[in-house]
Amino acid sequence: MLKMTPELSRRRLIMMAVVVVAYMLSFFQRFAPAGVAQDLAASFHTSAASLGVLAATYFYVYTLMQIPTGILADTLGPRRILLLGGLVGGGGSLLFGFAPNLDVALVGRTLIGLGVSVTFIAMLKLIAVWYEEHRFATMTGLALLLGNLGSVLAGAPLAMTAQAFGWRGVFMGVGGISLVLAVLCWLVVRDRPLAQGEAAPVHRFDRTVVLNGMLSILKNRATWPVVLVNTGISGSFFTFGGLWAMPFLMQAHGLSRADASSRLSLLFLGFALGSILIGNFSDRLRLRKPVLIVVSHLYALIWLIWLSGVSLAPGLSYVLFALMGLATASFTLTWACAKEVNPPLLSGMSTSVANMGGFAAAALLQPLVGAVMDLSWDGRLENGARFYSMTDFQCGFALLAGIALLGAAASWWVRETGCRNIWREPRP
Repeated sequence: MLKMTPELSRRRLIMMAVVVVAYMLSFFQRFAPAGVAQDLAASFHTSAASLGVLAATYFYVYTLMQIPTGILADTLGPRRILLLGGLVGGGGSLLFGFAPNLDVALVGRTLIGLGVSVTFIAMLKLIAVWYEEHRFATMTGLALLLGNLGSVLAGAPLAMTAQAFGWRGVFMGVGGISLVLAVLCWLVVRDRPLAQGEAAPVHRFDRTVVLNGMLSILKNRATWPVVLVNTGISGSFFTFGGLWAMPFLMQAHGLSRADASSRLSLLFLGFALGSILIGNFSDRLRLRKPVLIVVSHLYALIWLIWLSGVSLAPGLSYVLFALMGLATASFTLTWACAKEVNPPLLSGMSTSVANMGGFAAAALLQPLVGAVMDLSWDGRLENGARFYSMTDFQCGFALLAGIALLGAAASWWVRETGCRNIWREPRP
């Protein structure tokens, strides 16, 4: 890695600040439907299954774009894909805000997912190139901590803003900000640090190299336990936090919108803090696997509490939501684990493969949970939207508890890396 001069350090700081703000918006878009779920259901007159499809459309396209994004990050570079992603995502948010019906909203949500799908992998690629290897998990955690402010904004702040200006105004405003950030990314981001007078590299897409690189990642047995951990933990978290947490708290537990959104914000805040704390703790220990095992099992245990349907005292429920967010952050170590068991030059592809599992799970589970809840729904309506009982949520959440347990079990098969790249060229 090129030695960081004061000028390069300043450029790195400005560049990462812009990219992290763009990442904040991607997190906001991911979880925003949970904060306005009741408003969306009333505006488009949807069932739980249809609402699940609307929210999950983001995850469908996000999942499909993970591997292409990793390839593009390693070939075309982060700068170009951040520009294109910001333009597409901003346009999708504007369309979603203007949507007169569910079909148009689905198109807008799809464009949002397509646009923001490139942000995270591009950010990881920049961290891998601009920072030392042993600082990867710490810097990723710091970026997640700041980026997760977007998910915190999708809790209580979104609920209050939507009440004041309407949910449509929120998405149109976010769309405008996305377009501005796309231009800023083009102006300040550089794909790698360059010495004075050094020309920027010319990016070429070599299909053979790309296919061989992806094949080596997929054939690597050490890749797949990491994918399963990410699938179990982030898949259940995105499904819950991205849509069903607010209806669960308001309908099954009878909380007001303000009380429910405060717990949702605490869930996201716990995740934000956990991202930096767990990543930094793992880097300091120079260990990945033990940390992943302990925290992923704690996360699965909390899911069993939600599944039990027990009524909790307000103070205890706040603690559990914060602890759940903290424990969820264990899946952030999977990006480091994937990067450290695969070729260093393929860091974009390897992290995208690990990341794909969680988004694929969320894409399937958000509508599937709603469909299961619809099967047991008793026909009750409230303010024009379907009202679900605790039993309905328990039926749907059994799927989420099961996949969370799968992620915890897979952590036992993750290969320990000692926080360094352990990949070796296979013998011919």
